[in-house]
Amino acid sequence: MNQVPVRIPAPTRDRGPRGRFAPSPTGRLHFGSLVAALGSWLSARSRGGHWIVRMEDVDTTRVVAGAARDILETLAAFGMESDEPVVLQSERSAIYAQALQRLRECNLAYPCHCSRADLAPFGGIHPPDCVVSAAADGRVPAWRLRVGSSVVAFEDRVCGTQIQDLARSVGDFVLRRADGCYSYQLAVVVDDAEQGITEVVRGADLLDSTPRQIHLQRALGLPTPAYLHLPLVLEPSGRKLSKHDRARPVDAADPLPALRAALAFLGQAASPHSMVGEFLHDAAARFDPARIPRDRNTHVALRKD
Repeated sequence: MNQVPVRIPAPTRDRGPRGRFAPSPTGRLHFGSLVAALGSWLSARSRGGHWIVRMEDVDTTRVVAGAARDILETLAAFGMESDEPVVLQSERSAIYAQALQRLRECNLAYPCHCSRADLAPFGGIHPPDCVVSAAADGRVPAWRLRVGSSVVAFEDRVCGTQIQDLARSVGDFVLRRADGCYSYQLAVVVDDAEQGITEVVRGADLLDSTPRQIHLQRALGLPTPAYLHLPLVLEPSGRKLSKHDRARPVDAADPLPALRAALAFLGQAASPHSMVGEFLHDAAARFDPARIPRDRNTHVALRKD
């Protein structure tokens, strides 16, 4: 597959370890999101690196008014603040359009009129060729990336070796929806490159998205960061905690109990400190990724009641 170098402005900042926490502002910060924030913060800080917050609000239809501000204020109460100005994906459509245009010019992206219903007989996986004609019902097309016969392998710092045959697992995937909204896959790849992210630490629910992102990085000629996927926080019923399901938010007025629980969830040594700053400093000094639980499916959250 041809690579398409994309002009991503070179960061002028320190080129050491750079991590990020990228929540979607669809509700208040809950315990599962706190685990992801703390894991990414500890991983960056333990190596003397930068930690950046980015709001993944590219899908503006899901954004809850005031949620971004509330998340930032809660993170600050928990002792975690972005080292750089917070970036909003909703303000970055122009750079996503540039990346898509370069893929189009090299015939790596193409317009697609297939709906989810059209792809249902294929298990939702887009085949090598569209299943409906370009003129079908006058539909506005989405834009998809060609995956060809790519098999992507990478080493996750927690989950180990991962291998995915993109054609069999996901097929040609969407870069821009028919409604004009750029996909998470495209936005996150472009943003991580521009912000100089060297390690992506996030929940294991995004592990299966990583091969698509690596494939897209290669197509755009962008660097691939290291990956570390954390175990998911589940409700007692086995469902993932979700802002969409109104999981109970963490208490910004009393951060230490939730911080202690999150640190324990990550398998790390307990900190004896009773001040947030000292607690985090001690936790970062003793952070050991090898202690993070490897089973990404069986961890149970704090009860809601």
